[in-house]
Amino acid sequence: MTSKRKKIVVIWLLAGALLVFSMVIVGGITRLSNSGLSMVEWKLIMGAIPPLNEDAWKATFEKYQQFPEYQKINYEMDLEQFKSIFWWEYIHRTLGRFVGLVFIFPFVFFVLRKWLDRALIKKCLIMFFLGALQGFFGWYMVKSGLVNDPHVSHYRLAIHLITATILFGYILWVMLNFWSQSERNEDEAFNGIRKLSKLLLGLILLQVVYGAFVAGLDAGKAYNTFPLMGDKWIAEGVTAMAPFWKNFTEGLAGVQFVHRYLAYAIVILVGWIWFKGRNLNLTKGTSSAIVMVIVMVIVQFLLGVFTLINAVPFQLAVLHQLGAMLLFASSVYLYYQMGTRQA
Repeated sequence: MTSKRKKIVVIWLLAGALLVFSMVIVGGITRLSNSGLSMVEWKLIMGAIPPLNEDAWKATFEKYQQFPEYQKINYEMDLEQFKSIFWWEYIHRTLGRFVGLVFIFPFVFFVLRKWLDRALIKKCLIMFFLGALQGFFGWYMVKSGLVNDPHVSHYRLAIHLITATILFGYILWVMLNFWSQSERNEDEAFNGIRKLSKLLLGLILLQVVYGAFVAGLDAGKAYNTFPLMGDKWIAEGVTAMAPFWKNFTEGLAGVQFVHRYLAYAIVILVGWIWFKGRNLNLTKGTSSAIVMVIVMVIVQFLLGVFTLINAVPFQLAVLHQLGAMLLFASSVYLYYQMGTRQA
């Protein structure tokens, strides 16, 4: 492949990653603005057209009024207030459709022009599968809030978010490997720190899951003090539920506890990676990746603290989710750098 064609494919992959990133952020705003249940119908094609006149708006609002969120929570909402929550969910779904189009049409073009080899085609098909799966989980999540309880399941929210995050990371990984095609570094001195960077990826993904649990359960408002939970390191509410394991999947205090202490673990792990890497012959790219991760973990930790002690204000909560995605992206880049041969 010529360098020009290669650059075009890389730009396509980067655009896809950025769009998925945007999807996650808009999804977070949709969740925080309580807009996620405003569209009660799931139409792939016709759903792309918003209400275009007052009669269409009234008909859409009447459909919303037939479901539990309006009947139990927003029963005093008027049409203008409904429009304000409708648009965020509409933007979220429209962005999802746009992501699909950005992936499919260039992919078909590249395949027909034979720009992609068999290995990259397989990787792209994995991306399509993850994208379709993520869309399905979005529908599955919204469906849980349209029955009796007008709240989406925090388990389904976590599945929806983690699938999007994995898709984002996978696209970045494929793009980085396609762009440089560097060989794997087999130097024994790097094995330990490479394993640590892989562990960091795993912990961040687990933290994303617990971030979704915190959001879905509104657990961020349970204890708004730091570093203690109230006046204790481990609040009594952390172990209040039975069976015991439910405290850490459904209990507000338990879920917040895990989210707090996973943050400590990630900070310590990043510090250990920096310490282990000091005496290694790192490339400029690897050193830069470590600095990126250090900066992002500090920023994200501080955002988490300020979001917590201020009882999860909208703006800080959005920034905190943005920080999580940037930290994850920097950790993907770090793991990639740990696997490349030194110059």
